[in-house]
Amino acid sequence: MGRMRQRHNWKARLQPEASKKDTNSALTDDQKGVLEKTTVDDDYKFSHDDSNILVAPSKKGKVKVAIKNPIDKRKKLTKKQRKRLEKIVETKKKKAKRAELLKALSEYAVSDKELSQMSSTTDLGQSNTTKKRTISEVEESAARKVVISSVRCGRKKGKRLRLERKALDPASAKIAKTIEEEIESGESSESEEEDGGNPDSLQEENLLAESLPLNEQTTDIEEKDENKSDRSKSKEDAGENSAESTVKTISEKVETVKKESKPAIFMEVKRNSEIQTARLQLPILAEEQAVMEAIHDNDVVILCGETGSGKTTQVPQFLYEGGYTTRGLIGVTEPRRVAAVTMSRRVALELNMSTELVSYQIRYEGDVTENTIMKFMTDGVLLKEIENDFFLSKYSVVVIDEAHERSVFTDILMGLLSRIVPMRKTQGKQLKLIIMSATLRVEDFTSNTRLFSIPPPVVTVESRQFPVTVHFNKRTPDDYLNEAFRKVCKIHRTLPPGGILVFVTGQAEVHGLCRKLKRTFPCNLRKENSKQKVDASDENSGDDEDHFDLDSYSVNPAVEDRDAEDEDLGEYNLNDNDSDSEFNLDDGAFTPSIDKNLPMFVLPLYSLLSSQQQAKVFQPPPDGTRLCVVATNVAETSLTIPNIKYVVDTGMVKRRYYDKITGVSSFKITWTSRASANQRAGRAGRVEPGHCYRLYSSAVFTNDFEEFSAPEISRRPVEDLVLQMKDLNIDKVVNFPFPTPPDLTALQSAERLLLNLGALEEKKTMKGNVNAVITPLGRAMAKFPVSPRYAKMLCLGHQENCMEYVIAIVSALTVKEIFADDNDRETSQVTKEDLRKISRLRRTWAGQGDSQKLGDAMVLLRAVGACEYAGCTEKFCSENGLRHKGMIEIRKLRAQLTNSVNLVNADAKVMLNPRMSPPSPAQCVALRQICLSGLCGHVARKNPTGNDPQRKNAYSCMSLGEPVFIHPSSALFEVLPEYVIYQEIVETSKLFMKGVIAVESDWIPILVPSLCTFSKPLEEHLPRYDSDAGVVKCHMKCSFGPKSWQVPPQELEYPAGLDRYKWFAKFLLEGKVIPAFAKFVPFLLCPPVTMIKSWAKLQPRTEILLSELVNGKADSKIALMAALKKDPKFLLATLKQWIPQSKHSELTLSWPPKD
Repeated sequence: MGRMRQRHNWKARLQPEASKKDTNSALTDDQKGVLEKTTVDDDYKFSHDDSNILVAPSKKGKVKVAIKNPIDKRKKLTKKQRKRLEKIVETKKKKAKRAELLKALSEYAVSDKELSQMSSTTDLGQSNTTKKRTISEVEESAARKVVISSVRCGRKKGKRLRLERKALDPASAKIAKTIEEEIESGESSESEEEDGGNPDSLQEENLLAESLPLNEQTTDIEEKDENKSDRSKSKEDAGENSAESTVKTISEKVETVKKESKPAIFMEVKRNSEIQTARLQLPILAEEQAVMEAIHDNDVVILCGETGSGKTTQVPQFLYEGGYTTRGLIGVTEPRRVAAVTMSRRVALELNMSTELVSYQIRYEGDVTENTIMKFMTDGVLLKEIENDFFLSKYSVVVIDEAHERSVFTDILMGLLSRIVPMRKTQGKQLKLIIMSATLRVEDFTSNTRLFSIPPPVVTVESRQFPVTVHFNKRTPDDYLNEAFRKVCKIHRTLPPGGILVFVTGQAEVHGLCRKLKRTFPCNLRKENSKQKVDASDENSGDDEDHFDLDSYSVNPAVEDRDAEDEDLGEYNLNDNDSDSEFNLDDGAFTPSIDKNLPMFVLPLYSLLSSQQQAKVFQPPPDGTRLCVVATNVAETSLTIPNIKYVVDTGMVKRRYYDKITGVSSFKITWTSRASANQRAGRAGRVEPGHCYRLYSSAVFTNDFEEFSAPEISRRPVEDLVLQMKDLNIDKVVNFPFPTPPDLTALQSAERLLLNLGALEEKKTMKGNVNAVITPLGRAMAKFPVSPRYAKMLCLGHQENCMEYVIAIVSALTVKEIFADDNDRETSQVTKEDLRKISRLRRTWAGQGDSQKLGDAMVLLRAVGACEYAGCTEKFCSENGLRHKGMIEIRKLRAQLTNSVNLVNADAKVMLNPRMSPPSPAQCVALRQICLSGLCGHVARKNPTGNDPQRKNAYSCMSLGEPVFIHPSSALFEVLPEYVIYQEIVETSKLFMKGVIAVESDWIPILVPSLCTFSKPLEEHLPRYDSDAGVVKCHMKCSFGPKSWQVPPQELEYPAGLDRYKWFAKFLLEGKVIPAFAKFVPFLLCPPVTMIKSWAKLQPRTEILLSELVNGKADSKIALMAALKKDPKFLLATLKQWIPQSKHSELTLSWPPKD
């Protein structure tokens, strides 16, 4: 309390000017004299207020009026008061110096506007990261120790170290702020040190400081700094010198850091002025600073940008300009091959570089050279590179584009790269990973600690999007196709000009809706009188579509992958009757009659459509017409159609569902996801404000729609995935860091399939656990870019010189849909007679006899051969009902598989024969057996004929309890063999088998022994020695598959065990294994049949021979010759016990046998 009352002679510090004066006018000389006289008197010793001085004084003012000569009357200051005043002056000088220092530093500081723009990268998805927590904890602990550190030794040294650490921050604004705070805290701590004579009071203050919050501690410290009065001048000078030296040290440290840092690299690009102008229109150009800083500061970055933002073409250019090509290649993966080719050409054009520097590599081709600095490729190509170079040492940056599609290879790539990136960092060769997508489920990456231990930052790029008004239906109609037709009619009749985009589920619905719209709004412009319109109609007729160049567009106009939308369920029947429903538009706008005054240019769009037909959507419609595109979900993200203002969204999508247990694929039409619906709506706002009409209610959108579509890895078989990972020596696939792990049941089914194919084998580990490891056959199968079933067929294709036929069959089975559906052709171009001709042609391709038993594979083989013989022209494909795009795909895949076979087996010497002749009958049998070995799990048996008409011609397969049927389009639909194998089962109105081939039941135990259960050798058929195979064979009963189908008894190799050694010893003693030993058979001391008798143990020589065969693992001729090669005297001493001693020398001379 005493300290608070001490004011240290506050009256003496008052200046004479502080006395109250007359505010109206100055005092005259007479008034001053009177005042001096009256102030001597005790009655007037106090000063007066603003009243007249000659009137009685006021008692209000107590301030003493200054005398005329204040120097003579003022009391002298004490030593302590003078020091106090000097301290105030010195503090002002220090503040002035500090202001000069801050002003000098501010010259190197960026502006607040620039600083606010750069600060956005510090909070990119890292609101509570470890880095920020660590900094906050250090600052908090340092603030709590401010008071306590004043009584500790080394306080100034610790403070200097903290200042030096903070000085390493490259931001000059942070340096200035740090210096100011530390100097102020230095002044307060020095005052505390001066007043540290009372240790008891200091301890109390320290305890109080620890109990108070951080902000209250800071407030108390500042108050104590103001109340301290006793400070020595030496301490002040020392503090000032210390502050100046600290600032000097900080500036030296900053200069040192700048000298040690690597210089920034900028690669100058000379672009065309038109290209540069177009680039500046892209939204991602505004975020270049944020994107590059995030990439520089983080090993993994997620970049989210809507379609059209320019991320695919511009991010690789950012990386090039940032100097990343000086450290290695820039690799960009695309899920589709056309995207990789198109993007590489576009980026090369914008960078003004040749294809030698900016190249592409896809499954069938590529233009990569030694000088390549930027490489666009499919994700499968990069996976193959990881097999050869796990650390990707040639790359400095890997960009995964279109990650939202979540293909299987993309998920594997991200899992592998999540481990490669930190391993490269430990080696000192940093690898950057950039994941780009449109609508990505970020939680799969940021919340998946198994994938990324530290959540990667997320940079969001706004798209160049105009506002889109979304309209929901009040009710959700039952017939969405009829509703879509009504909505398009109303838009066309009532709303302003602008393109219309309609989303439906499959190609059958696309063609059906297109035909109905063309009938309602015919676009026959040739009848018009205007010559301009006639010319526009002629252009629309498609005469110049062959000359259309897709490279002029920055989008991907073609999609090679076969999606669920391309499957025809056979259940679609367009209903011409319109149902009543409520609309946002006027109901009077809809009339079912034909309206020739409002022509509409209607175009289909789906993935299996030819490239020329797809390219039509990018051409402007003829004058006086409105463009209407009826598309599947391929138009969501894969390409951007120009001039679309209205979107009609049915909300439906056709998805392929795969049963993980049975392996049955089914196609179902379901609601799409909310993310896909938003993507569809965004198509309307690319060039101008648009409208999206959703043919469902908002309640359905909120309650029934999933937020995101399920990734592909959860909707398809994963045996190829497991085989590729086993080939990478990843034994525990279940522990792999998938972004979305596949179902455990799917992994187990895939492993069982690979075990049945012989690609994996079970081995016991050191701990006694059973683990499935890859076999040499599995490593050969992994070299082929096809399904493991087809890879097994390629590995066996050398038999009977069938390799070129196997390659053709596998290529056709992989591409699948090679026959053009009726919906693919316009009804006006193909007559019924043409359709009947094509149907007869397909049946004749199957042939008769052995070729007919080859079934659908023979049809595919003849189709490929005939198309290649004709030069694979579009005319030939159209006349014979073939899909030209699919045949081109088969030709490319044949070329790739031919090269792969020659690489795996150099002795194969397979060539791509454009004039391939049909296979011979013997080759047809071999092809059926090869197909059975690959499709071993897809065997079906014909059910007995019963009274149930629904089960007529039904088959029973291994994995299903329900009956299945041969598809009507199959070549074996009327043949109905007893046993068949199939490519796949598709569920439509029934369960249909596609890709059917007839097999014989006798082949099953020989070619598929892993799925058979064998009985003991039959006693009525004694085992025999097969001299050709060099093994012991016997007859056994066999049951096949989980349903135990009984197969007729077959002669097979004797099962492994001790009995096989006994029978082999018997045939060895009979001279059947080694013909040179036959001359000693008459001299045997015991008959060879003794080896298989139950009392054989009574003869020592039988036990000796049996034990030696077991120890040498010699149960066949091949194994025996291997043992003799290893030990030439193998079995010599043992066989001498079976012949007289007189024959020993002769046996010794003839041992070991030569054959």
